[in-house]
Amino acid sequence: MFIGHFAVALAAKRAAPRTSLGWLVTCAQLPDFVFPALLMLGWERMTLVGGGNPFLRARFDWYPFSHSLAMNALCGAVIGLLYWWRTRYLRGALVLPLCVAGHWLLDMVSHLPDMPLYPGGPRMGLGLWNSVAAEIIVEGALFGASVWLYAKATRPVDRLGRWAFAAFIAVLVLLYIGSILGPPPENVEQFAWVAPAVLLFPLWGWWLDRHRTPRAAMLSS
Repeated sequence: MFIGHFAVALAAKRAAPRTSLGWLVTCAQLPDFVFPALLMLGWERMTLVGGGNPFLRARFDWYPFSHSLAMNALCGAVIGLLYWWRTRYLRGALVLPLCVAGHWLLDMVSHLPDMPLYPGGPRMGLGLWNSVAAEIIVEGALFGASVWLYAKATRPVDRLGRWAFAAFIAVLVLLYIGSILGPPPENVEQFAWVAPAVLLFPLWGWWLDRHRTPRAAMLSS
C-alpha cells in the first residue's frame, strides 16, 4: 500500500476534525517513515528481487520493529497519550493510534506473509499484491473514498486551501502511478535514501490544514 495509507489519514479527519492532517499522515505512514532508517542501520532487512509485478520487486526479510503489529500498537499508544497530554482532545488521542495500527492492517492485506504480529512472532499476509489489477482497484477505491470524506469534512478558507488540497491529491496519484510504471530502485541503499522523501507530506498536510477548516457539522457531531 502507498496511497492506501494516505487514504487512512484523509478519512480520519472526519473522525477527528480538530486534529491536523499533518499528525494524521505522520501516524498513518509512521512504519514507512521508520523503516528506511532501520534499514540503513542494518537493524531491518529487505532484498530487491525484480520481476514484472511492480508490487513484488522487493522481499521484506526482517522488519519486526517498524512493521510488527505489537510495535505499531505500542508506538500508537505512546503517541496517543502524548497527544492527549498536549491537547486534551480525546478524539484525536484515540484516532492517531488507530492510524498507526491501521498501517499494519492494510499492509497485511496487501503483502505476502511477511507482516509479523510481534518481533520474532508469526508472519501474516493475504497477498493482494499477487494481482496488480486487484491491488490498484482496492487501493484506488480506498483513496477515492477518503478524498471525498476529507472534502466533506472540511472546507477551504481561501484559494490556497482549495488548490493546495488538489495539488496534494494530484502529487500522490502521480507518485503512485510512477511507482507502478517506473523502474525499480537499483539497490537497497538507493531505496533507503529515496523513501524518506515522503516525510514532506506530513508538513504539506499540516500546511494544507491551516488553509481549510472543519465544517460545523463535523465539530458538533
